[in-house]
Amino acid sequence: MLEKTDKRARAALFRARLNEAMQSKSTSQSALARTIGVDRSTISQLLNGAGARLPNAQVVGECARALGISADWLLGLTDRPETAADILANSLSLTEAPRALVDEQIFQWHKEAAGYKIRHVPAGLPDMLKTRAMLEWEYTPHLGRSTDQVIGASEDRMAWMRATQSDYEIALPVSELRSFARGEGYYSDLPEAVRRQQITHLIEVTQQLYPRLRIYLFDARRVFSAPITIFGPLLAVIYIGRNYMAFRDTERVQALTGHFDHLLREASISAREMPTFLSQLNDDMPIKT
Repeated sequence: MLEKTDKRARAALFRARLNEAMQSKSTSQSALARTIGVDRSTISQLLNGAGARLPNAQVVGECARALGISADWLLGLTDRPETAADILANSLSLTEAPRALVDEQIFQWHKEAAGYKIRHVPAGLPDMLKTRAMLEWEYTPHLGRSTDQVIGASEDRMAWMRATQSDYEIALPVSELRSFARGEGYYSDLPEAVRRQQITHLIEVTQQLYPRLRIYLFDARRVFSAPITIFGPLLAVIYIGRNYMAFRDTERVQALTGHFDHLLREASISAREMPTFLSQLNDDMPIKT
């Protein structure tokens, strides 16, 4: 049950916050009165009254607009003075997502979250776990001669990330790895030797880096996820193609964290089972002649 605020307490809070906002904006009573179209005496009464009476909604709204603050904050309904538009602008941003391994923004986000758990649902196989041959196959068509330079820089940065104290949890659809092993769909022209080398590499990595790196596989017929990365409690990023949609407000970061945790609870292959699953994939991989 919501706690009801006493009328006198709310009126006193309104007066205090109106005075605070005017001082912050260096706005005088006369200036505010002119801006909202009332007498100066009205503003004086708003600031100096001692009763439980609050101004009408029109006056509250005009004061909030003139001072660039939230009417809800003036009335004590929130502790954030920003307007809803300002809150959204500060908590949500769109950042360009270049189709390249060296992504300065992603690297900066990783450094910002050093020491926190990083949760990741990649769009495909995670770049940080790919072999050089796999990266060359994937990126050479659009990066051309700069591929070696880009991959070298990426390897350096992945080594930095692995050396931090961050734990990584990665969730993937089990169908992604099965399609990869069979050379289907996106991976249809990826040579068998590269696929076998990649799976062997994944087996080694999942054994060597466990438990700091934990990979889980979920059934995409039961649960779904867009590509997301959650940088501890600081930031949650959704990959939408040409852009990253980044959220910094606690409510959305926690909501996406809860979504990720649901993927792990629904996982059909746990992190401990990954090496065995990958070995079986390698054994079952069809040999193309």
